[in-house]
Amino acid sequence: MDMTYHKVVETVPVEKREAISDKLIDLVLTSKNDEKMPASLANTLLYHWQRNLLASDSGLATLLEAAVLLEPDKTVEVLEQEFQLVSTVKAVREVFMKAEK
Repeated sequence: MDMTYHKVVETVPVEKREAISDKLIDLVLTSKNDEKMPASLANTLLYHWQRNLLASDSGLATLLEAAVLLEPDKTVEVLEQEFQLVSTVKAVREVFMKAEK
């Protein structure tokens, strides 16, 4: 997993992690871009989900990585519009821009 997403998770308030993980898993599951997700990332996501760990540091980092990979615009929209997490959006954009290069 990309360690930079662990840095992104540090910007997410603990009290919002459960709600955010619920929103992001919906986004990932309904994405039409599922072919973009590597099997290793899907397996890691499934591992965390089966153990009810999506709101944990590593679970949320994996979920953010998957959400940004499949639906970058929608992920930013959820974090910005619904949760007002400006610093998280900034961190996600930085990671996304590095990945694009």
